[in-house]
Amino acid sequence: MSRRRYFVYRSIQTVFLLWMIITFLFFFFRLMPGDFIDLMLYEGIPPETAEELVRKWGLDQPLYVQYFSYIANLLTLDAGFSLGARGPVWDFVQMKIFNTFILVAPAITLGYVIGAVIGTILGSKRGTRIERFGIVGTVVMGTLPIFFLGIVMIVIFSSWLNWFPSSGMLSPINAGKFEGLPWWRPYTSQDFALHYILPFSVIVLRYINTPALVMRTSVVEVLGQDFIHYQRITGLPKFNRYRHLAKHASLPALTLYPIAMTRALSGLVLLEVVFNWPGIGQALVQAVLGRDFAVVQFIFLLLAVFILLGNWAIDLLYSYIDPRVTVEAAD
Repeated sequence: MSRRRYFVYRSIQTVFLLWMIITFLFFFFRLMPGDFIDLMLYEGIPPETAEELVRKWGLDQPLYVQYFSYIANLLTLDAGFSLGARGPVWDFVQMKIFNTFILVAPAITLGYVIGAVIGTILGSKRGTRIERFGIVGTVVMGTLPIFFLGIVMIVIFSSWLNWFPSSGMLSPINAGKFEGLPWWRPYTSQDFALHYILPFSVIVLRYINTPALVMRTSVVEVLGQDFIHYQRITGLPKFNRYRHLAKHASLPALTLYPIAMTRALSGLVLLEVVFNWPGIGQALVQAVLGRDFAVVQFIFLLLAVFILLGNWAIDLLYSYIDPRVTVEAAD
């Protein structure tokens, strides 16, 4: 199978899986007990407004009509009405997505880079104390629950040392200072940086172990291959040898990157609750407690889209690095 055909194959597969997830989430939440009007009345929305919203979102139509309307609306990021925010779901969720992205994506990436470097060192120092202590340290760090690690960081650096704030994204006293300013202005403030350091560090420390251990195993295997010995005998510069070593040893670690992102998303709810970080994890908890099912449905869909696109991108990148992937797909 050529690389172009493999790209088309994986793209169609990803779209099909996404359609199945959208369909499952739609019918799961639509067939739940309860009535949308009753929920709106319970939240204090006037009956006239509730009936108008039902007509606007087509909730008085047959289920199959609602299904096709929902899919069509998703193409314009119209995911329904949020009871908690008293407005469109997308308007409520979009900044939550950004808050989560700027926390998780850089932290996971940095954790993977540091872990890959540590794994390369451990693999190169096989049989030494450095390897033994390094393996023990990475295993212990990887077994700690992320919420426990977050609590420990808060106790040490916030309660005892008083170096960093313990929760939130901005201090309440500074939140009002950014009203009327561009939306990005709070993210460039010193107050935001101080709130950012602790949750960012927790994610980095928690997800170093997987790339470190996988990279160490890969380096040990690659170092035993003939081409490494040939490069050493022919006098290839050390930098070039390490470049070839890293390219061949990084493939298993690279394929685990989306898995690490999935693990991060699974622990995201607890982490954002511990640090009171205003991201999609905290929004999901608030939506579940408030029975804001339109928000819950959309957040689940966003998480699924993120995971599917991550796997799609990694598969394509893997096929570029190792052309054997396209051949195996053809078989």
